Amino acid sequence: MQADLVGLEGKRVCVALSGGRDSVCLLHLLLCAAPARGMRVSALTCEHGIRKEASAADEAFVRRLCGEWGVPLRVFRADVPALARAAGQGLEEAGRAFRYACYRTVVEEGEADVVATAHHKDDAAETVLFRLAGGTSPAGLDVFPARKDVVRPLKAATRAEIDAYVREHALPFAEDATNADERFIRNRLRRSVLPALEAAVPGAAEHLVAFAARLAEDEAYLRTCAERAVVREEGACKVPVCLEQPLFSRACLIAMAACGIARDYTSAHVKELSALSALQSGRHVSLPQGVRAVREGEYLVFYAAQPFAPPAPVPFGLGTFVVGAYLVTVGEGARAGALRVDLAAFPAGCVLRTRREGDTIEPFGGGTKPLKKFLTQKKIPARTGWGLPLVACGQAVLAVCGTEIADSVKVTQNTVREGFIALARRGEERDASGL
Repeated sequence: MQADLVGLEGKRVCVALSGGRDSVCLLHLLLCAAPARGMRVSALTCEHGIRKEASAADEAFVRRLCGEWGVPLRVFRADVPALARAAGQGLEEAGRAFRYACYRTVVEEGEADVVATAHHKDDAAETVLFRLAGGTSPAGLDVFPARKDVVRPLKAATRAEIDAYVREHALPFAEDATNADERFIRNRLRRSVLPALEAAVPGAAEHLVAFAARLAEDEAYLRTCAERAVVREEGACKVPVCLEQPLFSRACLIAMAACGIARDYTSAHVKELSALSALQSGRHVSLPQGVRAVREGEYLVFYAAQPFAPPAPVPFGLGTFVVGAYLVTVGEGARAGALRVDLAAFPAGCVLRTRREGDTIEPFGGGTKPLKKFLTQKKIPARTGWGLPLVACGQAVLAVCGTEIADSVKVTQNTVREGFIALARRGEERDASGL
């Protein structure tokens, strides 16, 4: 039987032991190989709280087997149905998350260097067929992705080879009665569909696995290309709209993941993003987890769209003031990188605040215009512009901090009280005149 034990020399290997024939086969194989390879073998078992008495019987069998074979055993238990309900997941997904959490635990707590699972070639073929039938993406065909501290020594072995090994060594195992229940899709694929496919096309299972492996290589390459195209900024990710569709869709998924959307998106969301890429700047779509994608010039920008609560206005004067996410410093004289202003030209009643509907500005050089239009011409997106500190008197904006001043407060030959307005993000020590 084919088994991959490369890299396990001298390692502490913990077998994920369900009691079924596959995991018992793996445990026996590793125990036989341990003396020559200097391995120390232990086991863990995960009780999912699904099959009640049957699960208890399997756990008892695993305990008995490990006792007879002298294998240290750790038992994990969880109410997976309750975990699935709480997380809004299916039983299979929640069970997988529980098992891998158990694997991480034994490694992180120093009980093992790696956890070995009994996944084999037929498992891979079933999973490929199952996901293809369910309409998966190419990324979904990487059925046994590499995981830190998890190894799969039987991944090249077939079920027939495992059965032959079990018979040859007369190994005991616990038969899960649900494996014969064809109400479960995976069981129908295993017991009916794949055998029929093999009968029609000999080698079909192996070809499915090989196809998935080739596609996984292609997917990894395309994802790397897409990753290079994503521009990461503070609080946002930008995806060029000029990307070809295979790279564009992957780049969007990368950007969504960076914003906290890991799995709860649908193909409809991806279609929305494709449509958005053809629309004008300013258009947006709402995504799960409170994330928004907006068309800005030649990019789709992904960011967490938090409800904007404008900070309270602050009376304008000398000093350093907190305005939302920024620090605004107003001082006399000049400062490199800051806006130059005539402090005496600001009328009484000016405040530091953020943007409001109806604001106007007469920028340096004259010509009053709506502040919204001014910010658009300056290529300052709305997601940034709404939080940018302003100096205003009523709805007349006299300075957009870090960007520009109104013509009425510019420094002239008659200025007697020259000053500056400097902008910095909170937490930064340096002043900045740009965004």
